[in-house]
Amino acid sequence: MIGAIFGDIIGSIYEVNNSRTTEFDLFKNNSHVSDDSVLTIAVADALLNNKEYFDCYRHWGRLFPNAGYGKFFKEWLYKESSETGKSFGNGAAMRVSPVAWFHNKLEDVLSEAERSALPTHGHPEAIKGAKAIASSAFLARTGSTKDQIHDYVKLTFNYDLSKSLDWLRANNKFDSTAPGSVPEAITVFLASSDYENTIRNAISIGGDTDTIACMSGAIAEAFYKKIPKSISEEGLKRLPIEFSVIVEEFKKRLNPLMFG
Repeated sequence: MIGAIFGDIIGSIYEVNNSRTTEFDLFKNNSHVSDDSVLTIAVADALLNNKEYFDCYRHWGRLFPNAGYGKFFKEWLYKESSETGKSFGNGAAMRVSPVAWFHNKLEDVLSEAERSALPTHGHPEAIKGAKAIASSAFLARTGSTKDQIHDYVKLTFNYDLSKSLDWLRANNKFDSTAPGSVPEAITVFLASSDYENTIRNAISIGGDTDTIACMSGAIAEAFYKKIPKSISEEGLKRLPIEFSVIVEEFKKRLNPLMFG
């Protein structure tokens, strides 16, 4: 989970000013958590404390109202009804990483990922994206190789994972839909050598950088089992105190390997 949040923070300042190279400052003074992190915390809160996703999304979203939510999510956030959303954006996939640590069977991870998506992202493509990120992170943390993760994602979700990093750096455009960003995030991870390299590659392809780095960072944390101390220290400095409480509880109960 923390690998997703750090990816969001690092990518936050490059979404508008893309860096089509891996040579950039990981953190600047204005690096910050965005909606990706807020809603990842919401998922973790729901899992840790047996709460409804619907309630957690509204609670955390309203607690941090200026985190950069998409138009439709923001409209949903302030409705008083129990209406669910049908978005096919990447919002369900960007927040799903805690699910990969909460269950110990792949089928349970897949069903939980769908439940976490449904309050706001009921479109089949959004659900598929959430399942793809959650299952990739689960397979990564439970010992699957990159080839095995690649083959599972390709066969199960029919995603094209054949594009090279060079091609993506030259051609990737901003796309906040699940089909237009989830395969790219998984591709970035598969081409990586460690956690930091994953994040640098994610930023280097441009587009929806904070979300791509968030999704790929979630898988990289699970696979590499270590986040550099320098990234952890800078990332933790930028967490609101409300986040830190959930992060520490998550670390204690579900992922003692967090922070390396």
